[in-house]
Amino acid sequence: MTDTPPLAEGYEISTDADRIDAERVHRWLSTDAYWAMGREREKQDRAIEGSLNFGVYETVSGEQVAYARVVTDRATFAWLCDVYVDPSVRGKGIGTALVGAVREQVRSYGVKRMLLATHDAHGVYEKHGFAPLEKPDQWMALYF
Repeated sequence: MTDTPPLAEGYEISTDADRIDAERVHRWLSTDAYWAMGREREKQDRAIEGSLNFGVYETVSGEQVAYARVVTDRATFAWLCDVYVDPSVRGKGIGTALVGAVREQVRSYGVKRMLLATHDAHGVYEKHGFAPLEKPDQWMALYF
């Protein structure tokens, strides 16, 4: 597992929920993220309200360029989800730095494990110590 990588110059990460550009996050996820295609704005807003949110912003303009959220009780459980980097800034290490910042914040709560699901970004998460479940036969899901 690597240390938290530095964020590219000209960008900053914040957990200030008031800085989240909810319209932009909804547009990104509902139109370009395979796991959230068609998600309704009201549902996305509720998800933001009930989560620990991370935004990456251009330091000069304040424009949000990436997002991640964590569903957590800040004690025993965390689920990383809705990680998205705007296509215009991909390839700058922003996603990797964002996941590192999330990892360190959640680690500071003393949470034993953080889960996530990904179809195509295993390499990004492996850099931060994520691995397949050791005993997947012990995990179950309820689908509605």
